[in-house]
Amino acid sequence: MRILVTGGAGFIGSHYVRTVLEGGYAGYEDAEVTVLDKLTYAGNRANLPDRHPRLDFVRGDICDLPLLLDLLPGHDAVLNFAAESHVDRSLEAAADFVRTNVVGAQTVLEACLRTGVERVVHISTDEVYGSIAEGSWTEDWPLLPNTPYAASKAAAEMIARSYWRTHGLNLSVTRCSNNYGPYQHPEKLIPLFVTNLLEGRHVPLYGDGRNIREWLHVDDHCRAVQLVLTRGRSGEVYNVGGGNEQTNISITQRLLDLCGADASLIRHVADRKGHDLRYSITDTKIRQELGYEPGISFEQGLADTVAWYRDNPDWWKAAKHRQGGDA
Repeated sequence: MRILVTGGAGFIGSHYVRTVLEGGYAGYEDAEVTVLDKLTYAGNRANLPDRHPRLDFVRGDICDLPLLLDLLPGHDAVLNFAAESHVDRSLEAAADFVRTNVVGAQTVLEACLRTGVERVVHISTDEVYGSIAEGSWTEDWPLLPNTPYAASKAAAEMIARSYWRTHGLNLSVTRCSNNYGPYQHPEKLIPLFVTNLLEGRHVPLYGDGRNIREWLHVDDHCRAVQLVLTRGRSGEVYNVGGGNEQTNISITQRLLDLCGADASLIRHVADRKGHDLRYSITDTKIRQELGYEPGISFEQGLADTVAWYRDNPDWWKAAKHRQGGDA
């Protein structure tokens, strides 16, 4: 088995790759992995082993069709994690998101089609649904994205569907809730707040902090992706949730407690444009069809995540202060 992982030096992709290389997925203990990553500010070669007999690393752009056509022959599956993902950045540089998330996805799918790749999983987000005041989204809910980031991911999904429907590409899509865990770039809420608190700095909380998100540990997310890769139905979309809704102010208070800080370090800042109030997904399909179930409680996962950042200051300081990475 040989797998190509796009965006494999990023937060979620690198967790998947490390787990495969560590023999964490049954039947894939001997799988060979190729990582394709452009190594933009959020892609970090240090997220992966320096050397591993089953790992090949290629620095490159998913929009580069000739590169993909040269690289893909011999691979059995492709996992497309590569994406621009920070909502705030999409408000200022939407074209970058359209290029990577839409054109890049189409280029990957075209290359898979031309080279006869047997299986593709495209990783998306629950943000494609928009915002929901009550209840939870199923996979059949209409897509109503509210930010350039979410719109680019929704567009990529539509292109993916077209390659399945028109060309018969064996493809599935996952839509996950908010991820957290080790190696997450410190522009995102949890690592930003943790690292700021570890430095004794204020944490910037949008608005009144009442926005609600459902949180999913990166390890649970990657296990779900592996289930979809091996057992998911072609043409299907699978929601992947953590079953844990939290307001941003609640997350902030938990992080203050874990870091031994107090509320004086909270700084309320102007709310983000188009800030969705609440996300909530129903992941009954992946649970019933594929046997998925989150294995890491939010309380334990958050405590472990804070401990990881406390124990790895060299990693996050380098990531935080790279060009464009200081939030």
